[in-house]
Amino acid sequence: MADLRTTVLLRLSGELSTKARATRRHFVGRLVRNLKDLLSSEGILGEVERRHDRLLVHLEDPARAPELARIFGLQSLAVAESREVDSLATIVRHGEALFRDAVRGRRFAVRARTVGSSGAGGARGREVERELGTALLPGAAGVDLGNPELTARVELFEGRAYYFHENLPGEGGLPLGAEGRGVALVSGGFDSPVAAWQMLRRGVDLDYVFCNLGGRSHQLGTLRVMKVLADRWSYGRRPRLHAIDFATTTRELRARTEPRYWQVLLKRLMLRAAEQVARERGAQAIITGDAVGQVSSQTLVNLRAISDATTLPILRPLVGANKDEIIATARHIGTEPLSAIVDEYCALVPGKPATAARLEVVQQLEAEMDLAILERAVHERQVQDLRALDPDDTGLPELETREVPPDARVIDLRTRAQYEQWHYPDALQLGWDQALLAYPSFSKDQPYVVYCEYGLKSAHLAELMRSAGLEAFHFRGGAPRLRKELASQLSSRVARPGASGGS
Repeated sequence: MADLRTTVLLRLSGELSTKARATRRHFVGRLVRNLKDLLSSEGILGEVERRHDRLLVHLEDPARAPELARIFGLQSLAVAESREVDSLATIVRHGEALFRDAVRGRRFAVRARTVGSSGAGGARGREVERELGTALLPGAAGVDLGNPELTARVELFEGRAYYFHENLPGEGGLPLGAEGRGVALVSGGFDSPVAAWQMLRRGVDLDYVFCNLGGRSHQLGTLRVMKVLADRWSYGRRPRLHAIDFATTTRELRARTEPRYWQVLLKRLMLRAAEQVARERGAQAIITGDAVGQVSSQTLVNLRAISDATTLPILRPLVGANKDEIIATARHIGTEPLSAIVDEYCALVPGKPATAARLEVVQQLEAEMDLAILERAVHERQVQDLRALDPDDTGLPELETREVPPDARVIDLRTRAQYEQWHYPDALQLGWDQALLAYPSFSKDQPYVVYCEYGLKSAHLAELMRSAGLEAFHFRGGAPRLRKELASQLSSRVARPGASGGS
């Protein structure tokens, strides 16, 4: 692949450099495998070159370089021009040619460093900074070491010089798969995917356990959220979603226990389910999205009562996080827009939940339940390979439509601002809460087509409308696909021979 001229310098997370030689070799080997999986999965033409102090990725398209930052274990990366050098003079000559136009009329600084003990051309970083700065000064606006408009950067190692302007931040952490396996309890809301991502960044290979309280539309929404983690952040691994139908378990809970303890008991049952999956998968810990005090089940006293349900370690990476911090991280990792429209389903919401449940009381209530029901539910769970899955192919086919019947009433569940930007002709705009209040009064004399941002809320509403005796469908793929389909129909009408030119 000698024609791949753009080189991306990858700097390892500082934590890797502190490891013993054998451990470091193992971790870097895992990191290289994850990088190669990213290139293959994303269709990026490139090759990985392993050096003692750096990793190099040679790319055909430098615009794809920022995607490499999604590999855990990298401190930073830079798109560089590489030159073979044998002296300080050649380093300066190449640098002057590469940076001359960039610094013209601007205040600049030169930053150079020697990596490892081999260097390049016998030159040291300070020498390169001084000599290259002197060569670039004519035509520039001057040198500014404190706040330069442009920084000319040079790294020297193993007989080559690497020239670049900008460092891109990496995610840090440890290479995924380097720290064993865990299972994460997930719901599709903001917290649990962020907690899972935090553990992925610490090198923990995860499977996901989803205890379904909200039917098929809830499972589909959670599936879409977790697929973001699988597709964008799990290179080198094949995470699975273990979907457990909790309907019979919650019925048993309602029938046998006191309402004020339902939330605590439900979380204990979820931990028991996760433990069963973890032991089957050889996982060493359970990860949850708990944050102290966020809801009634997350008081310190209740967390103590809940944690007693399993002997496996429970890791809570968000335990001290504020909600705004969690949502900001969700936005960074790409789950925020999907989590925002996945309801935090809960079939068990007592009026006055216990906030300081005594462990002995909780254990006594749980003993009244038939836990064989939970074991059967775990045994009969649905297991899905997230990276191999297309959510659009696992949706609700009887509720889906790819076209709008002429006599259908169309309902837009997006915000008013989104509706005003574009909407299906004559669609009725209803916010989610409005729609939940309104649909029981809808006429049964016509079909309905519902759409939203991604097809999650619309699937749920169509499911509810069907249960109320209405002929309801949701548009598969949401507003983007509906808009594209409408444009295609209009285009084909105009292009059809003999078509009239009405507006």
